[in-house]
Amino acid sequence: QVHLVESGGGLVQPGGSLRLSCATSGINFPMYIMDWYRQAPGKQRELVARITSTDVTDYAASVRGRFTISRDNAKNTVYLEMNSLKLDDTAVYYCNANHYLRGEHWGQGTQVTVSS
Repeated sequence: QVHLVESGGGLVQPGGSLRLSCATSGINFPMYIMDWYRQAPGKQRELVARITSTDVTDYAASVRGRFTISRDNAKNTVYLEMNSLKLDDTAVYYCNANHYLRGEHWGQGTQVTVSS
């Protein structure tokens, strides 16, 4: 059975930092593309950051230079380091594991609230 469990969300002031983690089990983690998505109230879910199986990364324009995605294949975990947080970064953040043959899996999400 596949599990993706996000953690690390919370309440932070503008300009602050958070580090999200997504621990996975039940998949051959190194073979998967790992994504972080977010969904703010009343908005569509959007792709925030991606890391491929060969550690190629990509970011949404709105977070580039502030967020960093990384993975630890030994721990089957992907991370999202978020710095210089803004009010607009408030959302539920979801982890996604995607393989072109094996399909995709989602975590349950973790709330990030940026507020003064």
